[in-house]
Amino acid sequence: MSNAEQDPGEIVCSETPGGPGVEVIVPRDVPLGGLRAMNVRRTLPSRGRTLIGAWCFADHYGPDEVEDTGGMVVTPHPHTGLSTVSWLFTGEVEHRDSVGTVAMVRPGEVNLMTAGHGISHSEISTAGTTTLHGVQLWLALPDSARDTAPGFAHHAPPLVSGEGWEARVFLGSLLGDTSPVFTHTPVLGAEILLAKGASMTFDVDPSFEHGLLVDLGPVSFVGQDLKPAELGYLAPGCSTVTITAHDDARVVLLGGPPFGESLVMWWNFVGRTHEEIVEYRTEWQAQLTRDGAIVPDSQQVAPGRFGVVIDDHTPPIPAPPLPNLRLRSR
Repeated sequence: MSNAEQDPGEIVCSETPGGPGVEVIVPRDVPLGGLRAMNVRRTLPSRGRTLIGAWCFADHYGPDEVEDTGGMVVTPHPHTGLSTVSWLFTGEVEHRDSVGTVAMVRPGEVNLMTAGHGISHSEISTAGTTTLHGVQLWLALPDSARDTAPGFAHHAPPLVSGEGWEARVFLGSLLGDTSPVFTHTPVLGAEILLAKGASMTFDVDPSFEHGLLVDLGPVSFVGQDLKPAELGYLAPGCSTVTITAHDDARVVLLGGPPFGESLVMWWNFVGRTHEEIVEYRTEWQAQLTRDGAIVPDSQQVAPGRFGVVIDDHTPPIPAPPLPNLRLRSR
């Protein structure tokens, strides 16, 4: 619903007891892989909330010892209708995709891959990586851009700092810095480190909804205490927010205006209807199967919608079976 005030006043969201209605989203554990699965903590999508702005997916992982988990070994797989945003705290991951990109994901550097009409890629931690720790995020593309050509962008944001805190703004604008990375909707993405007992109050766009994902903590977000791995959601209307660290803290701040479109999300696809998802799955499987078997060498696969990951000879990931019901929009 809309705010019908003719002359609405500015809402300053300061640290007051209980906060202005911060919703706490508790993560659920999701294992990726087999017996030596890498475990992630997923807060988006959740049962009660699918989106924060265009942010539609948030996985938080580590610190994981590669010797125990086997590291990140995500072989070629497809995407449509979204952009992936990779941000590491510790470790190094090699990214390869079907538009010819070969790039490293390193701490303090953002990689944004836009799937658009369709792309395939792989993510494999490097041999020298002993610990993996970071977040994997998705941005839903608006209807006007979801069939755009695939692409890739990289940016190493500068460090901005104040008393007891420092930050890197990897998408959007915050704290006097603006990322040059293009996104198809206005968004915000920033990593913030705070020393124990530090408090920072800063301006935000009041048209944005915001989410604060806690890596290290606990912290207080606009008066609401958040534990590590929790995500605090703040509705639009705030022009100023406060974060206070109860211990040494690291958080990731996400934001954007309400997306305003319904999505159908399944596996690695973002679409608008059940039929679209079925089509995407069928096209991916057609690229992979030969007499019902998975082709082990991606160079032998016809390009199709998703293309072939450059110089990656690991077995591609087949799509799981569709559920025995119609996929619903959210």
